[in-house]
Amino acid sequence: MKKIALVAALAALAAPAFAQSTVTLWGRINTSVESQKTGNADRVATVQNNGSRLGFKGMEDLGGGLKAGFWLEHGLNSDDGKASSTAFWNREATVQLSGAFGTVKLGRWTNGSYFATADYVSMHNHDTGTSSDALYAFGTSFTSTNKVGYFTPNYNGFTGEFTVHAGEGAAGDARAVDVSGNYDQGPLHLGVGYGKQGSAMQVAVRGLYELGAFTFGGYYQMEDTGLTGNATRNIGRVSAMYTMGASEFHVNVGGTEAGGTFGAAGAKQYTLGYNYNLSKRTKVYGFYTAIDNNSKLLGGKAGDFSSLAAGIRHNF
Repeated sequence: MKKIALVAALAALAAPAFAQSTVTLWGRINTSVESQKTGNADRVATVQNNGSRLGFKGMEDLGGGLKAGFWLEHGLNSDDGKASSTAFWNREATVQLSGAFGTVKLGRWTNGSYFATADYVSMHNHDTGTSSDALYAFGTSFTSTNKVGYFTPNYNGFTGEFTVHAGEGAAGDARAVDVSGNYDQGPLHLGVGYGKQGSAMQVAVRGLYELGAFTFGGYYQMEDTGLTGNATRNIGRVSAMYTMGASEFHVNVGGTEAGGTFGAAGAKQYTLGYNYNLSKRTKVYGFYTAIDNNSKLLGGKAGDFSSLAAGIRHNF
């Protein structure tokens, strides 16, 4: 009886500790059916993945305001069930400590400079799939692996992220920094992002304003690859959303000049979209997106692309 009572007492003491540690399985399946045309090729019908993912995240309360956590996120192709990258946890693999001082994170994750600018204004389909931003300068100092980052607490709507990438001596992989800041207070939302790796750099600013049923946003980015020749370019995008009940109406227009990682031709991108929210987690949607590339090949435009799509997105 004494042994049983001792075990029961230990279990009672341990229960609160276990209750302070949580692990969550979550994800998103986002799939569309599309009619796509690329360059001079014939239009084709396709089933398209739009940034589907599966994730695990957890948090342990260590006491005294200190918490430990992790995030594992796998990108998958919902159209054929395959992994979307050779790296299994290709979207995020991090461990962190957080408290009143903010958060320190180590591992792999998408740069804050992107989330603070381009991603924030692509509201119609979370900047995924064929209607995602094709013009943003991802190629310049956009390194997501082998990182150490610091995230500030929220100071009256202001938050910041400071990240360093370790090149680890690999050829062509210089150390990199990424810095971003956000201001979210009331209807006004502002952001800035800066990244630098070796001689390459990019900087962008973003603004978004909510006015009743309307939301207006835009960003401007400058890229410099640091190479000789036509190394720089400017990129811009504006977007608007109108909500009416469960319906959302979207328009999105972007443009870039020639140069940088985009190549010898400038381009424009247009998207019209409609979302109907069946619930907070599920929506059906349709969109038309088109990329107008100025380069020409065989009497046509080699970089042109357009797609007419209808899809379903479910979060779990």
